[in-house]
Amino acid sequence: MATDGPKIIDGDTGHDTYWGIMDMYDNGISLEKIKIKFPFDIDYFDEFDFEIYITSLALAFWEIGLINDLLLKKVNETISKGIGVKVWTEECDKNIGKKRQQALNRLLKKISKSNEKIRKPKKYRKVTNFHFQPNDLLSFKLSDGYYRAVYCALITQQRGVCTYDLVGTTYKSSEKPNESNILDFEIAGRWIGSGYDRHTMIEMQPEIESLWKLNKTNDKKFWGLSYHLVTHKDFYNLKENFEKVGTLNIKESYKKTGGYGYESSFDRFEDIFGDFHKHMQIFGEKCISIKELIDKTE
Repeated sequence: MATDGPKIIDGDTGHDTYWGIMDMYDNGISLEKIKIKFPFDIDYFDEFDFEIYITSLALAFWEIGLINDLLLKKVNETISKGIGVKVWTEECDKNIGKKRQQALNRLLKKISKSNEKIRKPKKYRKVTNFHFQPNDLLSFKLSDGYYRAVYCALITQQRGVCTYDLVGTTYKSSEKPNESNILDFEIAGRWIGSGYDRHTMIEMQPEIESLWKLNKTNDKKFWGLSYHLVTHKDFYNLKENFEKVGTLNIKESYKKTGGYGYESSFDRFEDIFGDFHKHMQIFGEKCISIKELIDKTE
């Protein structure tokens, strides 16, 4: 199932839509640009995911004063099809289907009334004294005496929380990793299903064709990295375990999110990287040669 629960913003699509709108709003993006970025009609969702998209969009638009009769009509038409309730009932049980219907009823009741208190844009404090930087290659040693390596792909600051978005590699050696020998190893991620046409996908992830061919996957999937997020605050207690040993210039287009989890202690890195292949197997992750993702124009 493409979502985690029957609430309006329980799963990935609902979360990405609602918070995508709110992040633009809080960052001072004009309402007109928000409407362009999040249109009412899109053709790359199936009916189930479209219900999640349009209902989470409607909730956000109501909160920031963008709800109108056209959107309200679209939401009513979508909900009346009963797709979400049917899927949750069939794939989970009758009670979950009932909870989805209740969530939809509450949403319709809310957005059908005028919002007398439009949400004001929020201002969040931003971190500037970073522990590490994007593209840093970080080394750490586990209790077995062997070094491992993670790649700091991004630093994300969202709604007052700063995270270092680390990606695991298959590196394991008695010697520290470096910019050269790390290229002989692989990095963890996932194949992400797509509704875009082949031409659009290649525009969004240039050279993805070579990854399809090398990894014997079909041409309807993007590549995304599997992230281990560590907050700026938590890294104060972890930083002594990590050392920058170089940088990697992985193409920005390959930094799509293929999954993520939060790690707050070094014990978690022991658990995950003590047997990284087992961890990947449990969570359905794949790995690709780091060489294949490097931006060779740098």
